[in-house]
Amino acid sequence: MLLAQTLRSAAAPSSFRALRVPRVVGCRTFAAASAPAGELKKTPLYSLHVEAGAKMVPFAGYSMPVTYPGQSLTESHNHVRTKAGLFDVSHMVQHRFKGPAALPFLEKLTPSDLTLLTPGTSTLSVFLHPVTAGIVDDLIITMLTPEDFYVVTNAGCAEKDLAHIAENLATFEGRAGVEHTVITDHALLALQGPNSELHLGDFLTRAGAENFNLREFYFGESKLFQTVTMGDLRVARGGYTGEDGFEISIHESVAPTAAKDLLEQSNEGRVRWAGLGARDTLRLEAGMCLYGHDLDDTTTPIEAGLKWLIGKRRAMDGGYHGHETLSRQYNDWKLVERRRVGFIVEGAPAREGAEIISPEGEVIGKITSGCPSPTLGKNIAMGYVKSGFHKAGTELAARVRGRDRKLVVTKMPFVELNYYRKP
Repeated sequence: MLLAQTLRSAAAPSSFRALRVPRVVGCRTFAAASAPAGELKKTPLYSLHVEAGAKMVPFAGYSMPVTYPGQSLTESHNHVRTKAGLFDVSHMVQHRFKGPAALPFLEKLTPSDLTLLTPGTSTLSVFLHPVTAGIVDDLIITMLTPEDFYVVTNAGCAEKDLAHIAENLATFEGRAGVEHTVITDHALLALQGPNSELHLGDFLTRAGAENFNLREFYFGESKLFQTVTMGDLRVARGGYTGEDGFEISIHESVAPTAAKDLLEQSNEGRVRWAGLGARDTLRLEAGMCLYGHDLDDTTTPIEAGLKWLIGKRRAMDGGYHGHETLSRQYNDWKLVERRRVGFIVEGAPAREGAEIISPEGEVIGKITSGCPSPTLGKNIAMGYVKSGFHKAGTELAARVRGRDRKLVVTKMPFVELNYYRKP
């Protein structure tokens, strides 16, 4: 399990385990395969993946499933788009920030206006570096109460994030009013696809939950479901695929049973396991960033096309890391030297690292993610280009294996997002 620390002397709740924060050693990103297999961590569902015959690969320090037998990557991708897939995302880091100063502390680290949240609602956000406003990591912040926040960050940046949090809390004026705990005894399951509501409802009924109404549970919301057989479940409606879906935080002792139940008992287009391969193609079609590729320590949120997550109040008032840089970019696009954009690629796929070439032959950027799109039947990519070349319809080229392939700048997401939003 991930290393963690309770950053206040008060005892952690019994549902959490607290360990010590390591010194920062950098951020492992997607497919970080440098660690020997014997050193890789395992999620609570590892044995189920092995039993299912999954191809396991190193990912963010964990042994994780990339594909499963009996279905190609394209078949797995399409099953999520049309029915429902189950992803093990237990490698993600789950945090709690509690206390009267939890909100102002999180607003010190992020540009989000957390006063706009209400209990049970969430927002995408980013931890930022001072001065440069480079992105330390992207994260989801959920307000449980005005003094209690549930936060999910990336496994690949666990050591860096924890050191960043600890360093900033040590110098935060209101640190006595903040308790930070990392939850290490809960798994995280992502049930994604248009049939996910049906399957979750059946699962909750079998688990003994009462008086729930998923029709009144909307994208960006989080609810606590009390069940007889699975304990308390923290469920968020959303995910990383662009489809309707849910992320379920569940105690590690019952997580394998829950996963088996969803996979074995579901009907109406049964739930299938889905691995990292499908997760990557699905998120790219949805125009979503992968940290370490489309976002990094040198990228500002505005360069990344994430201006919308900067609260208007925060842009004006500041008070968070990097606010001087972001305020300038927020108010003057001329100061934004590069932009993240999407592309349709003709010919061979343009993969990460491919140079982007202007019509005049100038190198103006790089591809950060690229793959064939199972849904569109075309090659798609995203990357950064010099401002001025970012408008939809602009024709550029990607240098792939020494040859220039035509790129057309395209609005993202590449596919329609099918979230279940509040009317």
